[in-house]
Amino acid sequence: MSDHEKIVILTGAGLSAESGLSTFRDAGGLWAQHRIEDVATPDAFAKDPALVLDFYNKRRAQAAAAHPNAAHYALADLQQNHPGEVILITQNVDDLLEKAGAQPIHMHGALASALCFHCKNRWTFTGDMHQTTPCPACGRQTVRPDIVWFGEMPYSMDDILTHLETCTLFASIGTSGRVYPAAGFAQLAQDIGAQTIELNMEATSPQFHARRIGPATDTLPKWVSDLLQR
Repeated sequence: MSDHEKIVILTGAGLSAESGLSTFRDAGGLWAQHRIEDVATPDAFAKDPALVLDFYNKRRAQAAAAHPNAAHYALADLQQNHPGEVILITQNVDDLLEKAGAQPIHMHGALASALCFHCKNRWTFTGDMHQTTPCPACGRQTVRPDIVWFGEMPYSMDDILTHLETCTLFASIGTSGRVYPAAGFAQLAQDIGAQTIELNMEATSPQFHARRIGPATDTLPKWVSDLLQR
């Protein structure tokens, strides 16, 4: 691989599963206790904000207590040491990539961030969020988790599409490939002639040129080592 290759990587919930953060489909996890329609849509927040805030308070506490695993550190290593450009796009709302030393684009927002739906102010947020939590900019009690819910437009899509249109290698890691627009990223990369690879517990789509099957903590360090020619 040339030193000037541009790698774009999409990560999903499978990246953080081995750090103890449950995915949508994990039995017994937080998501198993609620329907998506009840906790992850704008309508759900309008209908029962206390329930939605409590759900995300629990997710925020879990994420704050979690630690990066070998897969997070491998991606940080690649971003820091690959001679070409490495763009990390994550669907995850935890900050484990940052804790490992990486700099990702959070297309679905972040648990450690709050959003005022009155003045659109964003700020770093820890602890529990309540209906009476004020916005530090406008003072109104119009605060919500800075999370992209189902039915909302993901963040940074213009930048993401620009990166996809200029990459030479696209990798999809630990994501089901079922939720758009992210599910279409591999095809977009292929359309401009990029190589594509999937690293996951199982194959999700035939549209990848290559794949590595297994736990992220096993496949990611080996893949990064190969890319860095170690």
